[in-house]
Amino acid sequence: MNTLYLGQALYIKQTNVGMGEEQEKVEVLAQEIKETERKNHRAAGMANMMPIISKLYCSPSRTVFAVRRRPHVVSGGGFVVTDCCTDKVVFRVDGSCIHGTSGQLILKDGDGNDLLVLRRKGWLVEALSMYKKWKGYQRSQNLVFSLKKPNSFFVKNSAIRICTEPRAVSNKGWDFEVRGYFPDNCTMVDSRGNIVVQVGMEKEVEEVMESKDFYHVVVKQGMDQAFVFGVIAILDYIYSESSQSAYC
Repeated sequence: MNTLYLGQALYIKQTNVGMGEEQEKVEVLAQEIKETERKNHRAAGMANMMPIISKLYCSPSRTVFAVRRRPHVVSGGGFVVTDCCTDKVVFRVDGSCIHGTSGQLILKDGDGNDLLVLRRKGWLVEALSMYKKWKGYQRSQNLVFSLKKPNSFFVKNSAIRICTEPRAVSNKGWDFEVRGYFPDNCTMVDSRGNIVVQVGMEKEVEEVMESKDFYHVVVKQGMDQAFVFGVIAILDYIYSESSQSAYC
């Protein structure tokens, strides 16, 4: 009897050891699958990059940013952009007041290096035109993109449209379109209708603060973030101009 019990105990122990080894193998395999999926997702993001300023500003993953406007006495206004994951300042925009030129903005990286000069057409030309027009330049000379906002008095379709340089392949005559109401809830879509950028305000912040000096921007993986915030800088200027009686 004792020998029988000893044999049964030894069998049960061996079985448990075998099950433990199998469980360990399953866990290792699951981890390998998860790592492979992560690498494939990252590779897909890299393959879908859309560099307009530089690949340096294209992330393989979706990124959320916080935007905080500055008063005009600080760098002529503009805003500061923070990566919500790292809490690191990644972009800055200096308002037109600091440059002494109305309708000119400067997009800088987190270290203060100039990335884009954003210029608006003269107000007199704009007043007689069907569109408000802005252009973004790299190193003040190389045209990167053009933005057109219809004057509602002349044009029924109020969508803001952006053309990049060199022109992307699009049958619509534009590469990106801004839809919705900035900064409460708006999106930027490509010529195929895919949402590449979302802009909005946190309800909690909106309830506490009457001003809209804080909002968030979500950028799709692969999208050029410097280009995105060049566009956001113009939208922010247009919004501020329309919501304030005096803007420098």
